[in-house]
Amino acid sequence: MTGSETVPDRVTATDAAIELIRKLKSIHGPVMFHQSGGCCDGSAPMCFPDGEFKTGDQDVLLGKIEGSPFYIGRAQFEYWQHTQLIIDVVDGRGGMFSLEGPEGKRFLTRSRIFSDDEWKALKKAEEQNPLISET
Repeated sequence: MTGSETVPDRVTATDAAIELIRKLKSIHGPVMFHQSGGCCDGSAPMCFPDGEFKTGDQDVLLGKIEGSPFYIGRAQFEYWQHTQLIIDVVDGRGGMFSLEGPEGKRFLTRSRIFSDDEWKALKKAEEQNPLISET
């Protein structure tokens, strides 16, 4: 990255996660993700058929991974806004409502803190196109 010219993605995915997303899409059609700080399935990223999880004013669209929208609860976003979320996949059972469960895999969120240049580029870009609309 050179200076603040490149705006980093707020959410990305590993090759393993992309492979699983493609498989899920071939089985279920378009999918979507939601990262919450909920109680039942912890703070795991949950994968649903696109449109099955109803988003609202308390959700922020962070971006897309493999063409699939990725939302995060506004309260979680406030905690994680300085980090890039990296969606990965590991063996094991994840959330009971998430589509990857029957595959013997679960999505997992890793993160890294944005560099100062990345943060400046994000803030500049989001001044023009806010992630959270003021209500």
